Amino acid sequence: MPRLIKLGAIVEDQWQPLDPDTSPASRQQILSMEQWLAVDDKSGLAVQLEPDQAPDPLFDYLADIPLIAINFPVFTDGRGFSYARELRERGYRGELRACGQFIRDQMTYLHRVGFDAFQMADESELEEALARLEDFSEHYQAAIDQPLPLFRRRS
Repeated sequence: MPRLIKLGAIVEDQWQPLDPDTSPASRQQILSMEQWLAVDDKSGLAVQLEPDQAPDPLFDYLADIPLIAINFPVFTDGRGFSYARELRERGYRGELRACGQFIRDQMTYLHRVGFDAFQMADESELEEALARLEDFSEHYQAAIDQPLPLFRRRS
């Protein structure tokens, strides 16, 4: 079973990976945006966004989606950061998973915009990636994970 970082720990992934050839019926399967949109009963189904797919179609269903995975096909594509922030600002409380080709140096920033799970392309890097989440003990700027800037927290 694949492993990932979730809520600060390395765990086994309970979700089946995206399979574009499978008909979307399984509750523990991550669907593509096209598959997810085609299903009438979306409750309990997970969806994966690609960089060219804005999260707008999900907004009316955020309370019913247990997992939104955002794919990073290359580490230089930053659209997933914006998608994550927008989903959290609109009230999404489920698992928000970064998957694909992001790098360990991006872990802190991914967490700050709202990601709480990280599925790396290379599982052998999980231990080191988990340590990257502890690189900074304090942040000056406000973000999804800390809405108040440091100067407001200290006054």
